[in-house]
Amino acid sequence: MADEGSTAGGRPWADVPRELADHMRPHLDEVADDMMQEIQTRVREYDRPGDGSYSGTLRLAVERVLHYFVERVADPGHDPAPVTDFFRAIGRGEAGEGRSLDAMQTAVRVGGMVAWRRIAEGADTLHASARMLGAVGEVLMQFQDELTAAAAEGYSQARAAVAGEMQRRRERLLDLLLADPPAAPGAVADLAAAAHWPVPRTVAAVALGGPRPDAAPRPAFPPDVLAGLTRRTPSLVVPDPDGPGRAAIVDRALSGTLAVIGPTVPVVEAARSSRWARETLRLVQRGVIDAGGGVVRSVEHISTLILFRDERLVAALAGLRLAPLAHLRPGQQDRLAETLLAWLQSGRNANEVAMRLHVHPQTVRYRLRQLEELFGDRLLDPDLRFDLEIVLRARTLLAGCAGHRVAAPSPAGAGAGEVVGSDRGREGRTL
Repeated sequence: MADEGSTAGGRPWADVPRELADHMRPHLDEVADDMMQEIQTRVREYDRPGDGSYSGTLRLAVERVLHYFVERVADPGHDPAPVTDFFRAIGRGEAGEGRSLDAMQTAVRVGGMVAWRRIAEGADTLHASARMLGAVGEVLMQFQDELTAAAAEGYSQARAAVAGEMQRRRERLLDLLLADPPAAPGAVADLAAAAHWPVPRTVAAVALGGPRPDAAPRPAFPPDVLAGLTRRTPSLVVPDPDGPGRAAIVDRALSGTLAVIGPTVPVVEAARSSRWARETLRLVQRGVIDAGGGVVRSVEHISTLILFRDERLVAALAGLRLAPLAHLRPGQQDRLAETLLAWLQSGRNANEVAMRLHVHPQTVRYRLRQLEELFGDRLLDPDLRFDLEIVLRARTLLAGCAGHRVAAPSPAGAGAGEVVGSDRGREGRTL
């Protein structure tokens, strides 16, 4: 029997008698006719009445395969490159036409069946032994495998090239959408058409951080999502994010990844959505905004984004408004600042402050008297209370950042540019 690990020039081709080639050559036109008829009968895709060019191409393929097969029988070391290159080109052509390889593979099997039938019919003339017929059957199957493998290789190469070019177009489209200033709508429409991306009414940009610890593999993004994972901040553009069921689909695709979704905007404002998403992501990574184990949406943290848009301004305001606390010990500053914020947020109700802070009401009243002594009648000024709530909210958010501490204001006041401190064992820093 033939060696399964044989090369093209070895067994089972070597077990086929050379005289078979001489027997087949005079009948190649007849065999080609039979193959054409059988293929067009069994494979509907190849039966195209009136299409002379297509029939001519099919005839060329059949004849090329038959002639190569005969030459290979005559010389087992015959170079297979011409016919395999031909079938790679067929595979590329099928991919280019958007067809599968099913019809081509069926045609190859039908052609092999016809060849085997014609050889079996001439077995008596050849005085063929069972060993010889077995070798012929094996080389026919091996030959079919070589042809279909070459076609599959060409098909894969073409598909990969098309997919790569389409991905490059989509990445350029993403860059165009996120450009600041925005690109002209006409340029976006032209590139979107080339990238096969229907231009939606609205979009939302997504800024991606790293994967979450112990996260499951991320599902694939929906096909209409533009992805730029090699950007400085890996980014996505999601079309029609507020459409039915879209939020759940996007959340599912982003599970396991630190992701921030910017606001929904018209297509021409995608850069603004991306800017909000990136700013929110930075605050999430600092610990200012809690990701909460899921996808973060910028629109739910607008006040925090405003507050941290210019931290130096907030620091300067803190140094000015919290100056009365500057001479206190850090622990006292922390307790009084916490009490003052709770008092402002609870409508200046001491009992509610006590419930918020989980301390006795009498303790709250004692602290409030201290604050009145420090701030005096200024606590009656609504503008001052508004400023105090801004800086105390900033202090609370920063105090929650892992590894960070907000330093106390110095007696110099506004010039110090610092926010009231926390005594929770964190290193000092300015806002």
